[in-house]
Amino acid sequence: MFVRTASERDLEAVRQLLVETWHDTYDAIYGSDRVASINTEWHSLSALRARIDMPQSEFLLADDGETIAGVAFATAADDGKTVKLHQLYVHPAHQGRGIGGLLLDELEGCFPDADKVRLEVEEANMRAVRFYVGQGFSKVGETGNCGKEGSGIKAAIFERPILWAE
Repeated sequence: MFVRTASERDLEAVRQLLVETWHDTYDAIYGSDRVASINTEWHSLSALRARIDMPQSEFLLADDGETIAGVAFATAADDGKTVKLHQLYVHPAHQGRGIGGLLLDELEGCFPDADKVRLEVEEANMRAVRFYVGQGFSKVGETGNCGKEGSGIKAAIFERPILWAE
């Protein structure tokens, strides 16, 4: 598995990965209809396309040459001092193989002025919470609008320092 930057030609495969992963992860939490609605809005081709050239961002894929197994998207915040991780998803068939950690490490390296990584995670998503805690993250707060303003989705805010910044 190698990590590379996403391009226009990847968007349909990325969308498929996100739709499948979201249903696998969140159907039991939010219900299939709500997940389908979120997928339609957040993971549309136009929403994904907008990330490709977004300033101060990185849109990365874990790829083995045949299959895109994971996706990560982050932006710089706080004048570049914080990496805001918006998405880190690994297809269920590829979870537990170190792909999430690989994507996370690569993202950190893309923001050389940052000293911490911040993310929002649904606390009922225990696989993700265990992953982030295992990666050295700690809960620092909560939000009532995970993902975007007005979403109404509650989530925990987690942070960890970037190791070279310590």
